[in-house]
Amino acid sequence: MKLLIIQPKLEKNIKQLEDELKNNPTVDIVIFPEGYLNENVEQACNLAKDYNTVFIGGHRRLKEKPKDRTIIINRMGDVIQDRVKYSPTSFVVVEGLKIGHILCDEIIIQGIKSDESDDIDLIVHPIGVGMFSTEQFDEWIAEAKKVAITYSTMIIGTSHADGSFGNTGVSIPIAYCIDRDGSVLFISKNDARTRILNLETKEVLVPNGLNKINSPC
Repeated sequence: MKLLIIQPKLEKNIKQLEDELKNNPTVDIVIFPEGYLNENVEQACNLAKDYNTVFIGGHRRLKEKPKDRTIIINRMGDVIQDRVKYSPTSFVVVEGLKIGHILCDEIIIQGIKSDESDDIDLIVHPIGVGMFSTEQFDEWIAEAKKVAITYSTMIIGTSHADGSFGNTGVSIPIAYCIDRDGSVLFISKNDARTRILNLETKEVLVPNGLNKINSPC
């Protein structure tokens, strides 16, 4: 199974997602940041169906508070998870994997908040804008490692390639994958290239030229 992990720029539409699918039509799952879909959920559902691909990430309902929500769309284009931020963590079995979300700063504020936290295969961590400091970057990676070890689950996070929290003017794009034992499969700091993770081999590739970034020892 191949997972495509993208760090798109903030946009009103979802053209970058569509471009990634055109360039990588054989992936099984696409993971994208918090809020990326905006209110383009119907369009995303059509894309998922057209490309026979699962989407996992975040969207937002601008007229609601909190506006940010998790989302999972299956290969048939059906929304099978839609959870509001800061509510209890929910899990869905997708492609044989038990998957849940930690949405952006939930990783610091509440972590996994659920009584159904056994036998988790994957936690997806959609992040909004990039980190506002190196210290925050290090803190969030450390927390992700704790989640992986505590729940014996893989965790994958990704942010947008641009945008700064609170208009601070600082944005360090972040993406990562931590394995069940806390070992690092990849950490992307200020490098917004798309990654492809092969779950069977644990190899991480970049689509342009398929340069190998990491592989298990």
